[in-house]
Amino acid sequence: MAIGIALIGSGIFAKEEHLPAVKATPTLELKAVYSRSLASAKSLSEGLNDIELYSEDSAGKNYEELLKRDDIKGVVIALPILVQPDYIKRALTAGKHVLAEKPIAKDVATATELAHWYHSNIKSATFTIAENFRFLDSFIYASTQISSLGRVLGTQTRVHNFVQPGGKYIETAWRKKPGYQGGFLLDGGVHAIAAIRLMLGPANAVVKTSAFTAQLQEHLPPIDTLDATVQLKNGAPGTLSMSFGTTFKGSEYAVACEKGTVSVSKGTVTVTKDGKEEVKSFPDEGNGVKQEIKAWGESLVKGQVDARQTPEEALKDLELLEAMLTSGEKGGVPVDVKS
Repeated sequence: MAIGIALIGSGIFAKEEHLPAVKATPTLELKAVYSRSLASAKSLSEGLNDIELYSEDSAGKNYEELLKRDDIKGVVIALPILVQPDYIKRALTAGKHVLAEKPIAKDVATATELAHWYHSNIKSATFTIAENFRFLDSFIYASTQISSLGRVLGTQTRVHNFVQPGGKYIETAWRKKPGYQGGFLLDGGVHAIAAIRLMLGPANAVVKTSAFTAQLQEHLPPIDTLDATVQLKNGAPGTLSMSFGTTFKGSEYAVACEKGTVSVSKGTVTVTKDGKEEVKSFPDEGNGVKQEIKAWGESLVKGQVDARQTPEEALKDLELLEAMLTSGEKGGVPVDVKS
Protein backbone atom coordinates (compact mmCIF):
# COMPACT_ATOMS: atom_id res chain seq x y z
CA MET A 1 0.00 0.00 0.00
CA ALA A 2 1.25 3.46 -0.91
CA ILE A 3 2.30 5.86 1.86
CA GLY A 4 0.05 8.88 2.36
CA ILE A 5 1.82 12.25 2.06
CA ALA A 6 1.04 15.95 1.73
CA LEU A 7 2.61 18.73 -0.32
CA ILE A 8 3.41 21.79 1.76
CA GLY A 9 3.62 24.81 -0.51
CA SER A 10 2.02 25.42 -3.88
CA GLY A 11 4.62 27.54 -5.66
CA ILE A 12 6.21 27.08 -9.05
CA PHE A 13 8.49 24.19 -8.14
CA ALA A 14 5.80 22.32 -6.20
CA LYS A 15 3.41 22.64 -9.13
CA GLU A 16 5.82 21.92 -11.99
CA GLU A 17 8.15 19.39 -10.35
CA HIS A 18 7.02 17.94 -7.03
CA LEU A 19 3.43 17.19 -8.01
CA PRO A 20 4.30 15.27 -11.21
CA ALA A 21 7.08 13.44 -9.36
CA VAL A 22 4.78 12.34 -6.55
CA LYS A 23 2.14 11.20 -9.04
CA ALA A 24 4.81 9.13 -10.83
CA THR A 25 5.96 7.42 -7.61
CA PRO A 26 3.97 4.24 -6.84
CA THR A 27 5.09 4.12 -3.19
CA LEU A 28 3.49 7.52 -2.47
CA GLU A 29 -0.13 8.70 -2.43
CA LEU A 30 -0.92 12.41 -2.31
CA LYS A 31 -3.70 13.03 0.19
CA ALA A 32 -3.51 16.75 0.96
CA VAL A 33 -2.09 20.09 -0.11
CA TYR A 34 -1.26 23.00 2.17
CA SER A 35 -0.57 26.58 1.16
CA ARG A 36 -0.74 29.98 2.82
CA SER A 37 -3.94 30.76 0.94
CA LEU A 38 -6.79 28.52 -0.15
CA ALA A 39 -6.63 30.04 -3.65
CA SER A 40 -3.03 28.92 -4.14
CA ALA A 41 -3.79 25.46 -2.72
CA LYS A 42 -6.63 25.14 -5.23
CA SER A 43 -4.32 26.17 -8.08
CA LEU A 44 -1.98 23.29 -7.28
CA SER A 45 -4.70 20.69 -6.83
CA GLU A 46 -6.68 21.53 -9.97
CA GLY A 47 -7.70 18.34 -11.73
CA LEU A 48 -6.85 16.09 -8.78
CA ASN A 49 -9.42 13.92 -7.05
CA ASP A 50 -9.80 13.17 -3.34
CA ILE A 51 -7.22 15.75 -2.28
CA GLU A 52 -8.02 17.79 0.83
CA LEU A 53 -6.92 21.40 0.91
CA TYR A 54 -5.47 23.22 3.92
CA SER A 55 -4.51 26.86 4.28
CA GLU A 56 -4.14 29.61 6.86
CA ASP A 57 -7.32 31.30 5.63
CA SER A 58 -9.48 28.16 5.93
CA ALA A 59 -11.33 27.83 9.24
CA GLY A 60 -10.31 24.65 11.04
CA LYS A 61 -8.06 23.46 8.21
CA ASN A 62 -4.66 25.01 8.83
CA TYR A 63 -1.19 23.41 8.93
CA GLU A 64 -1.62 22.09 12.46
CA GLU A 65 -4.84 20.33 11.52
CA LEU A 66 -3.16 18.66 8.54
CA LEU A 67 -0.39 17.39 10.81
CA LYS A 68 -2.96 15.70 13.05
CA ARG A 69 -4.02 13.30 10.29
CA ASP A 70 -2.96 9.71 10.94
CA ASP A 71 -3.21 8.78 7.26
CA ILE A 72 -0.52 11.30 6.31
CA LYS A 73 2.88 9.83 7.17
CA GLY A 74 5.16 12.31 5.41
CA VAL A 75 5.33 15.79 3.90
CA VAL A 76 7.25 17.37 1.03
CA ILE A 77 7.98 20.97 2.00
CA ALA A 78 8.70 23.61 -0.64
CA LEU A 79 8.39 27.01 1.03
CA PRO A 80 10.46 30.23 1.07
CA ILE A 81 13.93 29.71 2.55
CA LEU A 82 13.36 31.82 5.67
CA VAL A 83 10.17 30.07 6.84
CA GLN A 84 11.03 26.45 6.05
CA PRO A 85 12.85 25.55 9.32
CA ASP A 86 9.75 26.33 11.40
CA TYR A 87 7.52 24.17 9.19
CA ILE A 88 10.12 21.39 9.26
CA LYS A 89 10.23 21.37 13.06
CA ARG A 90 6.45 21.37 13.40
CA ALA A 91 6.08 18.45 10.99
CA LEU A 92 8.81 16.39 12.68
CA THR A 93 7.35 17.12 16.12
CA ALA A 94 4.03 15.76 14.84
CA GLY A 95 5.81 12.55 13.81
CA LYS A 96 5.75 13.17 10.06
CA HIS A 97 8.65 12.23 7.80
CA VAL A 98 10.01 15.33 6.06
CA LEU A 99 11.57 15.92 2.66
CA ALA A 100 12.33 19.65 2.49
CA GLU A 101 13.62 21.61 -0.47
CA LYS A 102 17.21 22.81 -0.51
CA PRO A 103 18.99 24.76 0.85
CA ILE A 104 18.66 23.30 4.33
CA ALA A 105 18.50 26.83 5.78
CA LYS A 106 19.55 30.45 5.14
CA ASP A 107 22.98 30.01 6.72
CA VAL A 108 25.23 27.47 8.41
CA ALA A 109 24.32 28.62 11.93
CA THR A 110 20.60 28.07 11.36
CA ALA A 111 21.19 24.77 9.57
CA THR A 112 23.48 23.47 12.30
CA GLU A 113 20.92 24.33 14.97
CA LEU A 114 18.18 22.63 12.97
CA ALA A 115 20.17 19.42 12.50
CA HIS A 116 21.16 19.38 16.18
CA TRP A 117 17.55 19.95 17.26
CA TYR A 118 16.41 17.08 15.05
CA HIS A 119 18.93 14.57 16.36
CA SER A 120 18.30 15.64 19.97
CA ASN A 121 14.51 15.64 19.90
CA ILE A 122 13.09 13.44 17.14
CA LYS A 123 13.26 9.66 17.29
CA SER A 124 10.50 8.25 15.10
CA ALA A 125 10.39 10.58 12.06
CA THR A 126 13.05 11.11 9.39
CA PHE A 127 14.36 14.48 8.23
CA THR A 128 15.74 14.69 4.69
CA ILE A 129 16.69 17.44 2.24
CA ALA A 130 15.85 17.39 -1.47
CA GLU A 131 18.90 18.07 -3.65
CA ASN A 132 17.98 16.81 -7.11
CA PHE A 133 21.46 17.27 -8.64
CA ARG A 134 22.67 14.37 -6.48
CA PHE A 135 20.26 12.16 -8.43
CA LEU A 136 21.29 13.17 -11.94
CA ASP A 137 22.74 10.19 -13.81
CA SER A 138 25.29 12.37 -15.61
CA PHE A 139 26.91 13.53 -12.38
CA ILE A 140 26.71 10.07 -10.84
CA TYR A 141 28.42 8.56 -13.88
CA ALA A 142 31.03 11.34 -13.89
CA SER A 143 31.86 10.67 -10.25
CA THR A 144 32.50 6.97 -10.96
CA GLN A 145 34.76 7.85 -13.88
CA ILE A 146 36.74 10.35 -11.81
CA SER A 147 37.28 7.77 -9.07
CA SER A 148 38.84 5.43 -11.65
CA LEU A 149 41.29 7.93 -13.13
CA GLY A 150 43.73 8.32 -10.26
CA ARG A 151 44.72 11.41 -8.32
CA VAL A 152 42.69 14.55 -8.92
CA LEU A 153 44.85 17.34 -10.34
CA GLY A 154 42.31 20.15 -10.46
CA THR A 155 38.72 21.20 -11.06
CA GLN A 156 37.06 23.94 -13.09
CA THR A 157 33.37 24.82 -12.82
CA ARG A 158 31.39 27.52 -14.56
CA VAL A 159 27.66 28.12 -14.16
CA HIS A 160 26.42 31.16 -16.06
CA ASN A 161 22.89 32.41 -16.51
CA PHE A 162 20.98 35.69 -16.69
CA VAL A 163 17.87 35.87 -14.51
CA GLN A 164 16.00 38.65 -16.23
CA PRO A 165 13.18 40.76 -14.77
CA GLY A 166 9.80 39.19 -15.48
CA GLY A 167 11.04 35.61 -15.17
CA LYS A 168 8.83 33.25 -13.18
CA TYR A 169 11.29 32.76 -10.33
CA ILE A 170 12.47 36.34 -9.83
CA GLU A 171 8.87 37.55 -9.73
CA THR A 172 8.19 35.71 -6.48
CA ALA A 173 8.20 38.33 -3.70
CA TRP A 174 10.64 36.53 -1.39
CA ARG A 175 13.23 36.22 -4.15
CA LYS A 176 12.89 39.86 -5.21
CA LYS A 177 13.92 41.01 -1.75
CA PRO A 178 15.80 38.09 -0.25
CA GLY A 179 16.41 38.16 3.48
CA TYR A 180 19.21 35.66 3.18
CA GLN A 181 22.82 35.57 2.00
CA GLY A 182 23.67 35.31 -1.65
CA GLY A 183 20.26 35.70 -3.27
CA PHE A 184 20.14 33.43 -6.31
CA LEU A 185 23.69 32.27 -5.52
CA LEU A 186 22.21 30.48 -2.49
CA ASP A 187 18.84 29.48 -3.90
CA GLY A 188 20.15 28.24 -7.25
CA GLY A 189 23.88 28.05 -6.70
CA VAL A 190 23.68 25.38 -4.01
CA HIS A 191 22.87 22.93 -6.84
CA ALA A 192 26.26 23.58 -8.41
CA ILE A 193 27.99 23.04 -5.09
CA ALA A 194 26.20 19.71 -4.66
CA ALA A 195 27.29 18.64 -8.16
CA ILE A 196 30.93 19.59 -7.53
CA ARG A 197 31.00 17.73 -4.23
CA LEU A 198 29.42 14.64 -5.81
CA MET A 199 31.97 14.57 -8.63
CA LEU A 200 35.00 15.10 -6.42
CA GLY A 201 33.92 12.77 -3.61
CA PRO A 202 34.90 13.06 0.07
CA ALA A 203 38.56 12.21 -0.63
CA ASN A 204 38.88 15.40 -2.72
CA ALA A 205 36.78 17.75 -0.61
CA VAL A 206 37.42 21.50 -0.77
CA VAL A 207 39.29 22.62 2.36
CA LYS A 208 39.96 26.29 1.59
CA THR A 209 38.56 28.96 -0.69
CA SER A 210 39.17 32.56 -1.71
CA ALA A 211 36.48 34.43 -3.63
CA PHE A 212 35.28 37.72 -5.06
CA THR A 213 31.58 38.52 -5.32
CA ALA A 214 29.55 41.26 -7.01
CA GLN A 215 26.05 42.46 -7.78
CA LEU A 216 26.04 43.03 -11.53
CA GLN A 217 22.27 43.46 -11.92
CA GLU A 218 20.24 45.90 -9.83
CA HIS A 219 17.26 43.53 -9.66
CA LEU A 220 19.34 40.66 -8.20
CA PRO A 221 20.27 41.69 -4.65
CA PRO A 222 22.36 41.30 -2.60
CA ILE A 223 24.89 39.72 -5.02
CA ASP A 224 24.52 37.70 -8.20
CA THR A 225 28.09 36.74 -9.15
CA LEU A 226 30.81 34.68 -7.50
CA ASP A 227 34.30 33.80 -8.70
CA ALA A 228 36.31 31.56 -6.41
CA THR A 229 39.53 29.62 -6.24
CA VAL A 230 39.57 26.47 -4.12
CA GLN A 231 42.11 24.11 -2.61
CA LEU A 232 41.28 20.42 -2.37
CA LYS A 233 42.20 18.07 0.46
CA ASN A 234 45.09 16.67 -1.59
CA GLY A 235 46.46 20.15 -2.25
CA ALA A 236 45.22 20.46 -5.86
CA PRO A 237 43.73 23.81 -6.90
CA GLY A 238 40.47 24.58 -8.66
CA THR A 239 38.15 27.36 -9.75
CA LEU A 240 34.44 28.11 -9.71
CA SER A 241 32.76 30.88 -11.67
CA MET A 242 29.05 31.30 -11.04
CA SER A 243 26.73 34.11 -12.02
CA PHE A 244 22.99 34.67 -12.41
CA GLY A 245 23.51 38.16 -13.78
CA THR A 246 25.87 37.78 -16.72
CA THR A 247 25.61 37.55 -20.48
CA PHE A 248 27.90 34.51 -20.38
CA LYS A 249 25.81 31.39 -20.95
CA GLY A 250 26.04 27.72 -20.14
CA SER A 251 27.60 25.47 -17.56
CA GLU A 252 30.42 22.96 -17.38
CA TYR A 253 31.81 20.91 -14.53
CA ALA A 254 35.30 19.58 -15.26
CA VAL A 255 37.83 17.56 -13.28
CA ALA A 256 41.40 16.72 -14.33
CA CYS A 257 42.93 13.47 -13.05
CA GLU A 258 46.27 11.72 -13.50
CA LYS A 259 44.88 9.41 -16.16
CA GLY A 260 42.43 11.70 -17.93
CA THR A 261 39.69 14.32 -17.64
CA VAL A 262 35.94 14.29 -17.05
CA SER A 263 33.47 17.06 -17.87
CA VAL A 264 29.70 17.37 -17.58
CA SER A 265 27.54 19.74 -19.60
CA LYS A 266 23.80 19.57 -20.36
CA GLY A 267 23.42 15.92 -19.45
CA THR A 268 26.46 14.87 -21.46
CA VAL A 269 29.64 13.47 -19.93
CA THR A 270 32.92 13.63 -21.85
CA VAL A 271 35.73 11.41 -20.62
CA THR A 272 39.23 11.68 -22.07
CA LYS A 273 41.72 8.92 -21.28
CA ASP A 274 44.47 7.08 -23.11
CA GLY A 275 44.33 9.72 -25.82
CA LYS A 276 40.70 8.90 -26.64
CA GLU A 277 37.53 10.86 -26.03
CA GLU A 278 34.37 9.05 -24.95
CA VAL A 279 31.02 10.86 -24.88
CA LYS A 280 28.01 9.52 -23.01
CA SER A 281 24.63 11.27 -22.99
CA PHE A 282 21.76 10.97 -20.52
CA PRO A 283 18.78 12.34 -22.46
CA ASP A 284 16.15 11.02 -20.04
CA GLU A 285 17.59 12.18 -16.73
CA GLY A 286 15.47 15.35 -16.59
CA ASN A 287 16.35 17.52 -13.61
CA GLY A 288 16.48 14.71 -11.06
CA VAL A 289 13.31 15.56 -9.12
CA LYS A 290 11.44 12.39 -10.08
CA GLN A 291 14.49 10.34 -9.08
CA GLU A 292 14.82 12.04 -5.70
CA ILE A 293 11.10 11.70 -4.89
CA LYS A 294 11.23 8.04 -5.90
CA ALA A 295 14.26 7.52 -3.66
CA TRP A 296 12.50 9.22 -0.76
CA GLY A 297 9.42 7.03 -1.20
CA GLU A 298 11.57 3.91 -1.27
CA SER A 299 13.42 5.04 1.85
CA LEU A 300 10.12 5.40 3.71
CA VAL A 301 9.14 1.86 2.71
CA LYS A 302 12.51 0.48 3.79
CA GLY A 303 12.71 2.58 6.94
CA GLN A 304 16.21 3.72 5.99
CA VAL A 305 17.20 7.23 4.88
CA ASP A 306 18.96 7.58 1.51
CA ALA A 307 22.46 8.89 2.32
CA ARG A 308 22.16 11.49 -0.45
CA GLN A 309 19.25 13.15 1.38
CA THR A 310 20.61 13.49 4.91
CA PRO A 311 20.67 16.95 6.51
CA GLU A 312 24.41 16.51 7.04
CA GLU A 313 24.99 16.20 3.29
CA ALA A 314 22.97 19.36 2.66
CA LEU A 315 24.84 21.13 5.45
CA LYS A 316 28.17 20.39 3.73
CA ASP A 317 26.85 22.03 0.54
CA LEU A 318 25.91 25.11 2.54
CA GLU A 319 29.21 25.20 4.42
CA LEU A 320 31.20 25.35 1.18
CA LEU A 321 28.97 27.97 -0.41
CA GLU A 322 28.89 30.12 2.72
CA ALA A 323 32.70 29.99 2.94
CA MET A 324 32.88 31.39 -0.61
CA LEU A 325 30.34 34.11 0.17
CA THR A 326 32.16 35.00 3.39
CA SER A 327 35.47 35.29 1.53
CA GLY A 328 33.78 37.54 -0.99
CA GLU A 329 32.49 39.80 1.78
CA LYS A 330 36.06 40.08 3.07
CA GLY A 331 37.58 40.97 -0.30
CA GLY A 332 38.99 37.56 -1.12
CA VAL A 333 40.49 36.61 2.26
CA PRO A 334 41.01 32.81 2.29
CA VAL A 335 38.44 30.92 4.37
CA ASP A 336 38.81 27.36 5.67
CA VAL A 337 36.02 24.92 4.83
CA LYS A 338 34.80 22.14 7.08
CA SER A 339 35.22 18.76 5.42
